[in-house]
Amino acid sequence: MKNAQGSWSGMRKYLEQEMLAESLKGRVQYICSTGPCMDDFKFFELRVDKKVVKRFSWETVQKYFITSGIRIRTEDYYLYYDNFWSGFFKTLDSYPVGNRDEYTDDEFCASLARYRNQSIEKSIDSADPIERMFAVFDRRTGKRTLLKIKGRMEDEPLWLRDIIKLRLDAEKIS
Repeated sequence: MKNAQGSWSGMRKYLEQEMLAESLKGRVQYICSTGPCMDDFKFFELRVDKKVVKRFSWETVQKYFITSGIRIRTEDYYLYYDNFWSGFFKTLDSYPVGNRDEYTDDEFCASLARYRNQSIEKSIDSADPIERMFAVFDRRTGKRTLLKIKGRMEDEPLWLRDIIKLRLDAEKIS
Protein backbone atom coordinates (compact mmCIF):
# COMPACT_ATOMS: atom_id res chain seq x y z
CA MET A 1 0.00 0.00 0.00
CA LYS A 2 1.60 3.20 -1.16
CA ASN A 3 0.27 6.72 -1.06
CA ALA A 4 1.27 9.78 -3.04
CA GLN A 5 4.36 9.99 -0.82
CA GLY A 6 5.13 6.37 -1.73
CA SER A 7 5.11 4.58 1.61
CA TRP A 8 2.92 2.84 4.13
CA SER A 9 4.41 5.04 6.86
CA GLY A 10 3.18 8.11 4.94
CA MET A 11 -0.28 6.57 4.61
CA ARG A 12 -0.30 5.72 8.30
CA LYS A 13 0.59 9.30 9.16
CA TYR A 14 -2.27 10.47 6.94
CA LEU A 15 -4.77 8.14 8.67
CA GLU A 16 -3.57 8.45 12.26
CA GLN A 17 -2.51 12.10 12.42
CA GLU A 18 -3.86 14.15 9.54
CA MET A 19 -7.37 12.73 9.16
CA LEU A 20 -8.14 11.12 12.52
CA ALA A 21 -10.62 12.89 14.78
CA GLU A 22 -8.81 14.81 17.51
CA SER A 23 -10.70 12.87 20.22
CA LEU A 24 -9.14 9.59 19.00
CA LYS A 25 -5.54 10.65 18.37
CA GLY A 26 -3.08 8.32 20.05
CA ARG A 27 -5.73 5.60 20.43
CA VAL A 28 -6.14 4.36 16.84
CA GLN A 29 -3.39 2.62 14.88
CA TYR A 30 -3.26 1.01 11.46
CA ILE A 31 -0.66 -1.74 11.11
CA CYS A 32 0.58 -3.38 7.92
CA SER A 33 2.46 -6.67 8.39
CA THR A 34 3.58 -9.78 6.64
CA GLY A 35 3.74 -13.13 8.34
CA PRO A 36 6.07 -16.08 7.91
CA CYS A 37 5.36 -18.17 4.81
CA MET A 38 3.03 -15.51 3.39
CA ASP A 39 4.90 -15.07 0.07
CA ASP A 40 5.02 -11.29 0.52
CA PHE A 41 1.26 -11.07 1.13
CA LYS A 42 0.30 -8.47 3.65
CA PHE A 43 -2.39 -8.07 6.23
CA PHE A 44 -3.69 -4.94 7.86
CA GLU A 45 -4.81 -4.51 11.43
CA LEU A 46 -6.85 -1.83 13.07
CA ARG A 47 -5.83 -1.37 16.69
CA VAL A 48 -7.59 0.68 19.31
CA ASP A 49 -5.78 1.29 22.58
CA LYS A 50 -3.12 -1.18 21.39
CA LYS A 51 -5.65 -4.03 20.97
CA VAL A 52 -6.45 -5.55 17.58
CA VAL A 53 -10.11 -4.84 16.79
CA LYS A 54 -10.12 -5.83 13.11
CA ARG A 55 -7.79 -7.70 10.77
CA PHE A 56 -7.98 -7.49 7.01
CA SER A 57 -6.47 -10.54 5.29
CA TRP A 58 -7.21 -13.43 2.95
CA GLU A 59 -7.00 -15.83 5.90
CA THR A 60 -9.61 -14.04 8.01
CA VAL A 61 -12.03 -14.09 5.07
CA GLN A 62 -11.42 -17.79 4.39
CA LYS A 63 -11.91 -18.65 8.08
CA TYR A 64 -15.10 -16.56 8.07
CA PHE A 65 -16.38 -18.55 5.08
CA ILE A 66 -15.65 -21.82 6.89
CA THR A 67 -17.09 -20.85 10.28
CA SER A 68 -20.18 -19.39 8.60
CA GLY A 69 -20.75 -22.67 6.76
CA ILE A 70 -20.29 -21.02 3.37
CA ARG A 71 -17.31 -23.27 2.67
CA ILE A 72 -16.80 -26.77 4.05
CA ARG A 73 -13.73 -27.70 6.05
CA THR A 74 -12.56 -31.27 5.77
CA GLU A 75 -11.28 -33.10 8.84
CA ASP A 76 -8.33 -34.56 6.95
CA TYR A 77 -5.61 -31.98 7.60
CA TYR A 78 -3.60 -32.66 4.44
CA LEU A 79 -6.67 -32.63 2.25
CA TYR A 80 -7.86 -29.52 4.07
CA TYR A 81 -4.53 -27.76 3.57
CA ASP A 82 -4.38 -28.65 -0.13
CA ASN A 83 -7.96 -27.53 -0.68
CA PHE A 84 -7.91 -24.51 1.64
CA TRP A 85 -7.78 -22.04 -1.24
CA SER A 86 -9.55 -24.16 -3.86
CA GLY A 87 -12.64 -22.24 -4.97
CA PHE A 88 -11.89 -19.33 -2.65
CA PHE A 89 -12.02 -16.61 -5.30
CA LYS A 90 -15.29 -17.85 -6.73
CA THR A 91 -16.78 -17.78 -3.23
CA LEU A 92 -15.29 -14.32 -2.62
CA ASP A 93 -16.94 -13.02 -5.79
CA SER A 94 -20.28 -14.44 -4.62
CA TYR A 95 -20.16 -12.54 -1.32
CA PRO A 96 -19.43 -8.85 -1.90
CA VAL A 97 -17.93 -6.66 0.81
CA GLY A 98 -21.31 -5.34 1.93
CA ASN A 99 -22.59 -8.89 2.58
CA ARG A 100 -19.96 -10.18 5.01
CA ASP A 101 -18.03 -9.25 8.13
CA GLU A 102 -14.45 -10.09 7.10
CA TYR A 103 -12.39 -8.49 4.36
CA THR A 104 -9.14 -9.05 2.50
CA ASP A 105 -6.12 -6.79 2.52
CA ASP A 106 -6.86 -5.90 -1.11
CA GLU A 107 -10.38 -4.84 -0.12
CA PHE A 108 -8.92 -2.71 2.65
CA CYS A 109 -6.62 -0.98 0.14
CA ALA A 110 -9.39 -0.47 -2.44
CA SER A 111 -11.71 0.98 0.21
CA LEU A 112 -8.96 3.27 1.47
CA ALA A 113 -8.30 4.51 -2.09
CA ARG A 114 -12.01 5.26 -2.62
CA TYR A 115 -12.23 7.01 0.77
CA ARG A 116 -9.26 9.21 -0.10
CA ASN A 117 -10.63 10.14 -3.51
CA GLN A 118 -14.23 11.01 -2.73
CA SER A 119 -16.14 13.32 -0.44
CA ILE A 120 -16.59 12.40 3.21
CA GLU A 121 -20.36 12.31 2.58
CA LYS A 122 -19.93 9.58 -0.04
CA SER A 123 -17.81 7.54 2.37
CA ILE A 124 -20.36 7.93 5.16
CA ASP A 125 -23.16 6.70 2.89
CA SER A 126 -21.10 4.06 1.07
CA ALA A 127 -22.33 0.47 0.77
CA ASP A 128 -18.78 -0.54 1.76
CA PRO A 129 -18.40 -0.90 5.56
CA ILE A 130 -14.64 -0.33 5.38
CA GLU A 131 -15.18 3.07 3.75
CA ARG A 132 -17.74 3.86 6.45
CA MET A 133 -15.15 2.92 9.09
CA PHE A 134 -12.69 5.45 7.67
CA ALA A 135 -15.46 8.07 7.62
CA VAL A 136 -16.41 7.42 11.26
CA PHE A 137 -12.81 8.02 12.31
CA ASP A 138 -12.43 11.09 10.07
CA ARG A 139 -12.01 14.51 11.69
CA ARG A 140 -14.40 16.01 9.08
CA THR A 141 -17.28 13.90 10.43
CA GLY A 142 -19.04 16.23 12.84
CA LYS A 143 -21.45 15.66 15.70
CA ARG A 144 -24.63 16.05 13.60
CA THR A 145 -23.36 13.44 11.16
CA LEU A 146 -22.35 11.16 14.03
CA LEU A 147 -25.91 11.42 15.38
CA LYS A 148 -27.22 10.44 11.94
CA ILE A 149 -24.84 7.45 11.91
CA LYS A 150 -25.90 6.54 15.45
CA GLY A 151 -29.53 6.44 14.28
CA ARG A 152 -28.78 3.71 11.77
CA MET A 153 -26.24 1.79 13.85
CA GLU A 154 -28.36 -1.37 14.06
CA ASP A 155 -27.87 -1.85 10.31
CA GLU A 156 -24.08 -1.92 10.69
CA PRO A 157 -21.90 -5.02 11.11
CA LEU A 158 -21.10 -5.70 14.78
CA TRP A 159 -17.44 -4.74 14.39
CA LEU A 160 -18.40 -1.37 12.90
CA ARG A 161 -20.95 -0.72 15.66
CA ASP A 162 -18.09 -0.96 18.16
CA ILE A 163 -16.11 1.61 16.19
CA ILE A 164 -19.10 3.94 16.01
CA LYS A 165 -19.60 3.58 19.77
CA LEU A 166 -15.92 4.36 20.29
CA ARG A 167 -16.21 7.61 18.32
CA LEU A 168 -19.51 8.57 19.98
CA ASP A 169 -17.99 8.01 23.42
CA ALA A 170 -14.84 9.93 22.48
CA GLU A 171 -17.00 12.87 21.37
CA LYS A 172 -19.23 12.49 24.46
CA ILE A 173 -22.35 11.96 22.34
CA SER A 174 -25.02 9.88 24.07
